[in-house]
Amino acid sequence: MRDVLEDLIGWWQAGETVGMGTVVATWRSAPRPAGASMLVGPDGTAVGSVSGGCVEGAVYEEARDVVESGVPTLERYGVSDDDAFAVGLTCGGILDVFVEPVSRESFPELGEIAESVDRHEPVAVVTCVAGPEDRVGRRLVVWPDRSSGTLGLQRLDDAVADDARGMLAAGRTGMLHVGHDGERRGDDLSLFVNAFAPAARMVVFGAIDFAAAVARVGAFLGYRVTVCDARPVFATPKRFPDAHEVVVEWPHRYLQGEVDAGRIDERTVLCVLTHDPKFDVPLLEVALRLPVAYVGAMGSRRTHEERLARLEEAGLSKEELARLSSPIGLDLGARTPEETAISIAAEVIAGRWGGSGERLTGTEGPIHRTADR
Repeated sequence: MRDVLEDLIGWWQAGETVGMGTVVATWRSAPRPAGASMLVGPDGTAVGSVSGGCVEGAVYEEARDVVESGVPTLERYGVSDDDAFAVGLTCGGILDVFVEPVSRESFPELGEIAESVDRHEPVAVVTCVAGPEDRVGRRLVVWPDRSSGTLGLQRLDDAVADDARGMLAAGRTGMLHVGHDGERRGDDLSLFVNAFAPAARMVVFGAIDFAAAVARVGAFLGYRVTVCDARPVFATPKRFPDAHEVVVEWPHRYLQGEVDAGRIDERTVLCVLTHDPKFDVPLLEVALRLPVAYVGAMGSRRTHEERLARLEEAGLSKEELARLSSPIGLDLGARTPEETAISIAAEVIAGRWGGSGERLTGTEGPIHRTADR
């Protein structure tokens, strides 16, 4: 829903009813992730995508139907073994799409959700997409410190709110299956948790030309990018226009301060481009002991070996050192700052989704991966 929120809130504020289809589950090579949405506006305008083009026509018609009937529906799109074009999704994947009417009456919390997303405040929207007829379409909106709406029972709301907050903290969107009263071993209700967590962070240390390219690519991938360097003459917003913030501070002090403030989490990407021992060794002493998504450091193989020796002397364990991606990036033959930034981004993406970094033409199995496979 995040990708269509601006259009959705405009129609909602105008008092219109909009048909919305949202991907709530995927299997195999489905082209769009859970949470991707498509709108059909009151004037027939289509906004967004649930499949990259494969089944948009079917979802469009379904969205118009639910606006007319007022009854939400859960639809499955995929392929049959005999005919890859049987039900429209030609890429070989399967996806479940929940299609519902959205209006001020059906979704009164939408305005507050949009405000939270705009302020980068975490919020999760829990929607019942399958279960008893009187529960389907009910919604619970969960913030870290409060909730709004109901799924039908207080016990259910309390149990689901706890699970949704855990998913929100991890920035994870997906399905929950619970019993009628919220029992975690039950499957009477299928609940879709759409987690609007603040953007994951990418912190780039070292105000060099490579950092500008990495900041640009990081912002393009949706990260909130910070560039940090202790040298004020180099660490300026003008040199890094794509960074969300530029900080003048010793890198290790800045990182530790962000950790202490609770602004570093398991989604955070740390790119150490300083390749200067007085900066990167104390910084990596902190970074490699954090449960972050990625720690990469720039430098030649000789620099890497010297850096490892210094870090070992500083007391880091072999397990901690093994978390370091150095030399940083995948082997793409990159030479320019822009090419190097793509190399680094490729390694970050591969680490996130479990990719091998090999050419797809030489691999077998699913192209699209989930984080747990």
